[in-house]
Order: sequence, then structure tokens, then C-alpha cells
Amino acid sequence: MKHVDRDGVQIAYWVSGSGPAVILTHGFGASSHMFKANAAALADINAVIAWDLRGHGASGYPDDASAYSLTASIDDMTAVLDEVGVEQLVVGGHSLGGYLSLLFALAHPERTRALVLIGTGPGFRNDQARDRWNRMAEGYAQSLLEHGLAGLPGSAELTADVHRDANGLIHAARGILTQHDSSVLDALATIDVPALVIVGQQDMPFIGGSNYMATKIPRAELVVIAGAGHAPNVTHPAEFDAAVRSFLVNHT
Repeated sequence: MKHVDRDGVQIAYWVSGSGPAVILTHGFGASSHMFKANAAALADINAVIAWDLRGHGASGYPDDASAYSLTASIDDMTAVLDEVGVEQLVVGGHSLGGYLSLLFALAHPERTRALVLIGTGPGFRNDQARDRWNRMAEGYAQSLLEHGLAGLPGSAELTADVHRDANGLIHAARGILTQHDSSVLDALATIDVPALVIVGQQDMPFIGGSNYMATKIPRAELVVIAGAGHAPNVTHPAEFDAAVRSFLVNHT
């Protein structure tokens, strides 16, 4: 792993392969390890950059809760790209990482060539739905507070031993995972780049949002992976890699 310093917080990343660049951002509780096999499958046509959110994996775990935010996360991603020397690329991510990819595309349209959104939700317009999401995020924080890394929710992409401790995840749940408004949802129609929306057929919490994004983003296409849950790149890599490879060949 390589690192870039962000005001004393070390942000870990790695690069695999060569060619037009793709950055992949993991979801809450995971780390860049979830993309290792996928990167290997794409290495002959693309340079894949993957990184660890602060409080996750090999990145820094600042003690200050205010250091964890959506803005800090986008700035961390930008710092990684600047360190690698990539100006424009395909921006992709899973779950929370997909939401951050949307935020990045809205903040930096000049750097975004295309989007890959995996098991991603675009946020909430309904206050009650947002409150339910935020109660879930706080539930994750409380479980991690009480049980340490054993309190991680169960999902195919989550491996406790990639994390130093649970404290960073607690701060991330409250500061990065928590939703505040509908700004991303409201801006979907303004995203003017090709987008691949991938969701597992059994990923019920994210099927609706994926369909919505595929409808609202003007140049989006939807791929539903049969039999897959929330992490199709981990559980169904052959189908996932084929879909992403086809998309990247056409858009990089």
C-alpha cells in the first residue's frame, strides 16, 4: 500500500494494471481489499486505483470525530488522484463508495469520464426514509462500540481483520455514512457522463435506488446480476467483471 498525507491523516491506496484509469471506492466497513480480484481481471485494459476511507483498512484513524465527513472523503479521493497524477478517469464505488462517486462527479465533472455504481443508493428526499437510514448508521456505531470489530454487520465484502480497530468505523458511521439532505438525488439528471449501475438481484434495499438512478441519469445503463446480494463483485465476480469490462472498453 502507498499513502498520501492529508493534514496528518495517511490515506492508503494501491494501483494495479495500466491503461485508462478507474478509481474504486469501497463501502462502509469494507476496504480496498474487496476489489483486489476485480482489479486483476481488468489489469490488462485499465489502471485500477483503489483506496481506503479514513477509519478503514490501512488508512489513518483520526481520534477527532469532526475529521470524518463526506467533504473530507471527497478531498481524500482527490488527493489520491493528484498523488497518482490522474486528471480524468472513470469513478466507481460500492454502496457508500458509490454515493461518494456520485458526489465526486457532481463536485468534479471535469475529472469524471464515466461512473460505475455498485449496490448504491442516491440518498433520500423523504425525511422519514432518511431518518431510518440514519438510525441504521447509528445502530452500526453502537454495535461497534459495544462489540468492537465483531460488531461489523454481516456481508460478503466485510472482513474485520483488515481494520486496526473499531474506533474509526464508529466515527465513519456517524460522520460519513449518515445522510443529511437530498442534494445528490436531486442532481442525478445533471450528470452528463455514461454510468453503469450494477445491483444484485437479491439486494432488496438497493434495487429501487438502482432502478431510479438508471432512469434519472441520462446516459445510464442498468445491470442486474442474477442471484447476487449486496456485493456482486465479491460473490459473482465473473458476471460482474464481464459487465464492467464491457462498459470500460466502450467508455475509456
